[in-house]
Amino acid sequence: MKKTPKSLRLHIGIFGRTNVGKSSFLNLVAGQDIAITSSIAGTTTDVVEKTMELLPVGPVVFLDTAGLDDSSLLGEARLKKTRKVFDRSDVIVLLTEAGNWDAYENQVVEEAQKRKIPLIAVVNKTDLKAPDEEFLSGIKVPRVISCSSLDLANRDKYLNALKEHILNVCPDEFLNPPPLIGDLLPAAGLAVLIVPIDLQAPKGRLILPQVQAIRDALDNDSGVVVVKEREYAAVLDKLKNPPDIVVCDSQVVLKMVADTPVNVKCTTFSILFSRYKGDLIEAARGAAVIEKLKPQDKVLISEACSHHAIEDDIGRVKIPRWLRQYIGGDIQIDVSSGKDYPENLSEYKLVIHCGGCMLTRREMLFRIQKAKEAGVAITNYGMAVSVVQGVIKRTLSPFPAALDAYQSQLAGKITANK
Repeated sequence: MKKTPKSLRLHIGIFGRTNVGKSSFLNLVAGQDIAITSSIAGTTTDVVEKTMELLPVGPVVFLDTAGLDDSSLLGEARLKKTRKVFDRSDVIVLLTEAGNWDAYENQVVEEAQKRKIPLIAVVNKTDLKAPDEEFLSGIKVPRVISCSSLDLANRDKYLNALKEHILNVCPDEFLNPPPLIGDLLPAAGLAVLIVPIDLQAPKGRLILPQVQAIRDALDNDSGVVVVKEREYAAVLDKLKNPPDIVVCDSQVVLKMVADTPVNVKCTTFSILFSRYKGDLIEAARGAAVIEKLKPQDKVLISEACSHHAIEDDIGRVKIPRWLRQYIGGDIQIDVSSGKDYPENLSEYKLVIHCGGCMLTRREMLFRIQKAKEAGVAITNYGMAVSVVQGVIKRTLSPFPAALDAYQSQLAGKITANK
């Protein structure tokens, strides 16, 4: 059975002091021994992930973290990983014990409020000490559950209470996810997806953005034709009517635009994901900054997945080469991958991010916000490639507001430098 990808699951971070029972609580929710439990403080040394179906919520990932008060030799390294879970969490579950609420708990609440992440407090270990009304009223969190993670007889009661709270605070984009391509198609419409089969294509299957686009089109009562770039023009000639939209991998965007009739809207998978996972308008504004790059400017290429870079890799080889050719000189380029997004972005002129198919929408929006706070423009692979290939107006044609943002930003930059 195929599992829902982690990037499409609701991410629930479990926070709390060392030995407050976070791992036991995760085991209670999962109904099985997922995390190692012990009376020795600090047993959880790294983030433990558990994917499951939490009906009626849907597919979720629980992230069990190290204690925020870890004072062991490796404590600071563990805390750094724990803090990064804030970047990934759509909902936070904060565990505590009766009579035990002070700076540690307030730190989590304040960080969640700062990031606008909904938080549910769980008073654990009620088998040892039940919370009194004074303690409960002092918890400045609107959603509180009292439970004992060892009380398996009442598991359903605790689990139902947790589900109810999660459903109440669950982000709208999880319960009602934004469209990927379906809203760009009329009923019974047709999308043509151009999918290169090269060294980077996984053997025997399509990559996640391509699969998601197919499913979203089908969910919105439209049809899909999937073709390689070399056969695209021939397949297009065989269609009785032109397609409603054409989507391609960024690496073949120049050929796609050349072969696509001017009256047919077209874009790239990366640009679709810029809207689906992030902020399309902000990415369009960031793309305009490419026109103002100068030799020795510093650019960050950020990819969400960790993989072994092969010859002519899109992020590490092709985009840097195209950028240098476009500006007519050398630029400094750094690459980050996976969860390793730099803390300090202020040294960069521009961040060029992948489509973010391996990130949750919250993670991608957090990365965009970090760039904005640092005063650094951010765009994505699809838009960057479209700019340097001279086809950005075509690939933004399905998104008039984004095209307007790109052109307005470009005009503003040009005026400011005159």
